[in-house]
This record gives sequence, structure tokens and C-alpha cells, in this order.
Amino acid sequence: MSTTLSTKWQIALSLAVVLVAAFGVGAYAAFGAGGAGPQEMEGHVHGAGAPAGDELRPVHLGAERERRIGITYATAERRTVERAVRTVASVTYDETRVANVSPRIHGWVERIHVDFLGTVVRQGDPLVELYSPELVTAQEELLLARSLLEETSSEPGSRAYRNAERLLESARQRLDYWEISADQIAELEATGQPRRTLVLRAPSSGIVVEKNAFAGAHVNMGSLLYVVADLSRVWVEGEVFEKDLSLVRVGQPAHVRMEAYPGKTFHGSVSYVYPTVSVQSRTGRIRVELDNPEGRLKPGMYAEVRLDVPGEREEVVVPRTAVLSTGERDVIFVRDPDGTLVPREVTLGLAAGREIEVLAGLEAGDVVVSSAGFLVDAESNLGAAMDHLHEDAPEPADPHAGHDPHEGHGGGG
Repeated sequence: MSTTLSTKWQIALSLAVVLVAAFGVGAYAAFGAGGAGPQEMEGHVHGAGAPAGDELRPVHLGAERERRIGITYATAERRTVERAVRTVASVTYDETRVANVSPRIHGWVERIHVDFLGTVVRQGDPLVELYSPELVTAQEELLLARSLLEETSSEPGSRAYRNAERLLESARQRLDYWEISADQIAELEATGQPRRTLVLRAPSSGIVVEKNAFAGAHVNMGSLLYVVADLSRVWVEGEVFEKDLSLVRVGQPAHVRMEAYPGKTFHGSVSYVYPTVSVQSRTGRIRVELDNPEGRLKPGMYAEVRLDVPGEREEVVVPRTAVLSTGERDVIFVRDPDGTLVPREVTLGLAAGREIEVLAGLEAGDVVVSSAGFLVDAESNLGAAMDHLHEDAPEPADPHAGHDPHEGHGGGG
């Protein structure tokens, strides 16, 4: 009989020893000598201890061994799961309620009516007065056209009268384009005295959130002098993970909490879901609109948004801790009536809190391992490795092979 093992048998035996040692050290480090079972991390799907390509085998541990390593069980249920999408966000201006104040002519700042940020203004309130030579010239042209019309009023159908009418209307239109109000134009025609300055007024009610007007400064056509924001309604914008975007709908109720107001919840709705996803963060942006009649919500505030998503269909549900994920497959150990733990590859759906949907591979009523599953997984892989060892072991040599059965015996006669 040969006294040496084949190289293949040596490698297989070494692998078995390493696996047994690794399992023993891991179990002792996790639980000590007969200690309590492990507490799974809430909300995480645990990775299987074996590589994705390893074959899993059923495991039978026995009641005492299950108790020692802390295995617990849960029953798969079929029901509708309600989810909640949560995200952090910040308060910002309602862009549809922000107005810029810019002159349409060149000039100089003659007088400032609103001289600091945060001033509350009403629509039509004066903000700043500008002196412009062009404005004075345009007013003089209007007065001249008015005078010509009066001179030809005795001949209403004449060509001169019609020309005077067109000239007067053109002068009024020019001032209107420069945002000279109708009452200012009427006052100019009534008094016959040109105004030296142009008054820029608040286009809407709100708060002055930007100011670039300074006394004596020269301004060009289109220069931004003020920004007025109406804060009676604000936007709350946040980022939602890509996996949750399918659960967000326009019009969906939203519950918003602010650090500035502990215990207070503001209620609004999703008004817009942005059509792009950030490549860096893998998130999509959403917008929630909130009424803000008292002005308590200020742009820049930190917020937390919760969107409640009602369940749409019934699915098989198990604890998230029951799933062992290798990155290439998801496995759940199911307990047979005789106590054997059988691995099943499953297809997962969406997660909700501590639970997760199983779309395929499991039935309602199945009893699954809900904790310490990674130890069962290690035991299953160890069993598979030992089976391979037996398969790869060489056949024992026949001690009589190659010998003549009559060798050593004397022949007769």
C-alpha cells in the first residue's frame, strides 16, 4: 500500500483544515463560550460568508446547537407594505415669486427709498429715484406733442391734427416702455413740468433680498438694483436616492420638520420631480411647496422631509436580516419540518424599514432564519467543502495488486 498522499489530496485536506479553523475562531469571537446570540444590524442585508460561486448545502444543527449560536426564526407573510421615503432638504425661494428691479435707461441714483436688506415692501412702493437726461428729453417731447395737438384742435380732421395725435401717442408709449406709470404721465401733461427723476417701484409685495443701489452711483440699462421675493410661499428642495425615485409622485403629501421648530410639522405636497439624476451622488432632486403666511420659514433653513407611500400590492415579506447577499445572488435559509435549514436563492423587491419584499423563491408561511444566518451560511459552505474533499480523495490501493497469488509457494512435483 502506498504511504504517501497525492498532491491533490493534500491540497483538499489543507482547505478543510483552514475552513474548520476559520469557522471555529469566528464563532468563538462572536459569542464566546456558550454566550448569547448576535444582534443583527438593523436595516442591513448581511453578506454571505462564502464566495458567490460556492455551492450551498442544507444544514441540520439540532435544537441545542441552534440555541447556543443564537439562531432565531421568522415566518414569511403575504401583505401590503407601506413605505416612507425620507430625505434632508433646505428651504429656498419660490422662483415664481422673485422679481428683479432694473432700470431701462441710463442714469444716476438720485435718492434711495429702500436702503437695507430685509425691508418689507408692498407692490407699488417707491424703491429708488434715478436722474436721466434721456428721461427729461422724452418728457419734453411729450409736452411738445401735447402743445401741437392743442394748436390744431380747431381742425380735428386735418393732417396736422392727425400727426400731432400720433406724435403724442408715441411720446406716451416711450415713457411707458421706461416704466413711467400712467398716473405720472397724466400728472406731467396736466402740470406741463417735466420730472427730473424716474421713480422705480416695487413690482410685487415681499422682502428685499438683494440691494445694489447706492446714492450717487451711475447705473446702466439693465443693471440689477433690487431683488424682491414674496415669502408667503416657499420651496423645500431635497435629494432622494435613485432607488426611491419610483415611489415619488407629483401631488404626493409631504411632511416637513425644521430644526428651528422642534415638534412642529409643516404639511405640503410634492410640486416637482426634477428630470435628471446626479451622477456623483446617484440622487434625484424633488421640490415640496409650503405655504408660509407668517414668514416662519426662512430660505436657507435645514429641513427633514418624509413622504408616505401606501402599498399598491401584496407581496411576501421577511425581515431584512434574513437575507444573505453575496453581490451576485440573494439567499434565505428556510427551515423544513424536520429542522433542516435549506438555502434558497430569492429575488428581492423593495425594502421598507426592517422588512423586505421577496418577489420569487419563497412562499407565505415558510419559516426562515432571521438572525445568525451568516453562521448557518458558513456551516453550509463547510459541508459543501467537505463533500468535495470526499469526492477528490484517492481510492485506497489494493495490497494484493501486482502480486502472483501463487508467488512464494512451492510447486508440486
